[in-house]
Amino acid sequence: MNTEKDINIVLVEPEIPQNTGNIARTCAATGAALHLVRPLGFEIDDRKLKRAGLDYWDKLDITYYDGLDDFFTKNPEAEFYCFSTKAKYTYTDITYPKKVFLMFGKETKGLPEELLYANPERCVRIPMRDTLRSLNLSNSAAIAVYEVLRQRDFEGLRPDGELTQFRWE
Repeated sequence: MNTEKDINIVLVEPEIPQNTGNIARTCAATGAALHLVRPLGFEIDDRKLKRAGLDYWDKLDITYYDGLDDFFTKNPEAEFYCFSTKAKYTYTDITYPKKVFLMFGKETKGLPEELLYANPERCVRIPMRDTLRSLNLSNSAAIAVYEVLRQRDFEGLRPDGELTQFRWE
């Protein structure tokens, strides 16, 4: 399915089913579309994947691609941002466009360096301590999508919470 969502999370060759399941749940909760670029490190019917996404699979917009070339062929106008520990800009330096693709690489290697090198102005990182390798993929995707939503004043999301036993004044 070709999506028309404003916020799109692209996972390039994800390896850990629980991470992808958690990201799928974030997509369902925020209205973002999920794009999975093969090869995947698991079967899409993996029990761990389904468990991590809970019962939200029917609320997802998922598109599959046979590699990065297939992704870019099918999304030639995509305004994408590559999340990488190797980037010089931080994710908060960017004002994200109306329709955006937030790209993340595989857990063990990240995105291909050729892609990063060819698009330095589209590469962003989430700051962290110098002595550590990286954040968890699903945490990084959540940080990214919520920054885009924050910039849009959380448009389309529920504006308030509700207590079950008491009422807010």
